[in-house]
Amino acid sequence: MVETEQNPKLLWGRCLDIIKDNITPQQFAASFAFVELHSLENGKLVLDVPSEFVKKYLEENFLPLMASTFKRVFGNSVTELYYNVKLVSTKRGGDVREKGDIPTKVINGPTRPDVRKTPGDVTAPQVQDLDSQLIPDYNFRNYLEGESNRLARSVGESIANNPAKTFNPFFVFGPSGCGKTHLINAIGWRIKELHPQMRVLYISAHLFYVQFTDAVRQNKTNEFIRFYQSIDVLILDDVQEFSGKDKTQNTFFHIFNHLHVTGKQIILSADRPPIAIQGLEDRLLTRFKWGMQAEIEKPTQNLRLNILSAKVEKEGLNIPTNVLKYISENIDESVRDLEGIINSLMVNSVVYNCDINMTLVRKLMPQFVEKHSKKELTVEEVKQTVCEHFNLKVSQIDSRERTQRIAYARQMAMYLSEQLTDTSHMQIGRLIGNRNHATVVHALKQIKEMMSIEDNVREDVEELTMKIKALH
Repeated sequence: MVETEQNPKLLWGRCLDIIKDNITPQQFAASFAFVELHSLENGKLVLDVPSEFVKKYLEENFLPLMASTFKRVFGNSVTELYYNVKLVSTKRGGDVREKGDIPTKVINGPTRPDVRKTPGDVTAPQVQDLDSQLIPDYNFRNYLEGESNRLARSVGESIANNPAKTFNPFFVFGPSGCGKTHLINAIGWRIKELHPQMRVLYISAHLFYVQFTDAVRQNKTNEFIRFYQSIDVLILDDVQEFSGKDKTQNTFFHIFNHLHVTGKQIILSADRPPIAIQGLEDRLLTRFKWGMQAEIEKPTQNLRLNILSAKVEKEGLNIPTNVLKYISENIDESVRDLEGIINSLMVNSVVYNCDINMTLVRKLMPQFVEKHSKKELTVEEVKQTVCEHFNLKVSQIDSRERTQRIAYARQMAMYLSEQLTDTSHMQIGRLIGNRNHATVVHALKQIKEMMSIEDNVREDVEELTMKIKALH
């Protein structure tokens, strides 16, 4: 336990170190980098923040992390948290004015149950007593549709209208930051609106594992299972976290079976399709594939621009259109990065009393964009290099021929495209013989398996990787 007599400034520095380890550099640069300790007296922790915008960003995204960090560093000596909002910006012109030093109270004791606590079968006997743990603001009203997420969104809305009647389970997958968590939460909120009698629960796979481990330690495994079997709509995020956790998988297998047999809706998300999750039991993999799988790809430039415009309008910000276009053209990794740079622009504008313009966005852009050689490569270049290596024509691996030599080269092209380019599985399939997503996933699995047992395959991968990277 930390002694409260220690210098509060040093303890606040320790808090920042812990927080920095638990969020991305971009998130930290857009938020906590501008937060300072104002005071700590009589259990009241007061933080200086530069604007209402930053305060809101902290509240909406990091309150649980902050609470756990303060508990870890300050122990029980902090019972209340206040914000001292020193500056705000007007909606027009980006001007800055003093607001005054009246703290804004945001926490007074516990604000919600500890979700890490192992649930028992009496935790929530009534629907109204169950904290669904759904994330505020992650709803369909602010989930913008584009080519990259149209199928997943359509299926999600169908499920929300008729839970367990259409697609069950629903497995949505895609790279980090593409909107999976937003979508599955949106489904949960819509179900609560349309079917208020249903018990809806959103939980991460990691937290499920933590709860299960705690249940085993307390000899409450049966209570743990009964609680989850009582849920009408179970939304499980990041199921790739189950990889290699055999006992957790076994328990979830029984919960899954009970929910499915009794007509309950199961919604799952992961950063890859079920077949690509290593360390997953076959019987669980089979069940994950029972219902509907939908991929969410990285947002297109048009969708990225729409997301930025919607956020700017919602927050009442004044950011020029050319700045938004520049951001949408240069940040393509995730929606989180788009939100992060908007937050960073706003904070810098407030703190340094400067306009949001191209000069400022170019200064901040390196914090959010990393230059990787793989982004410069294309699937066409990979195909061409593979064909030259194996003395084949591009038309041959694009064809329907299935001879061993051509099939191997085709699978190798798909594997290297996935490894070295910034292209989704669906797009790789389209560009290599107009194959479907399942064919690409199978190719990746085949090459990985062959690499683990055949030296010549590993040598092919290494040599081709060097050749392809040498193109740029």
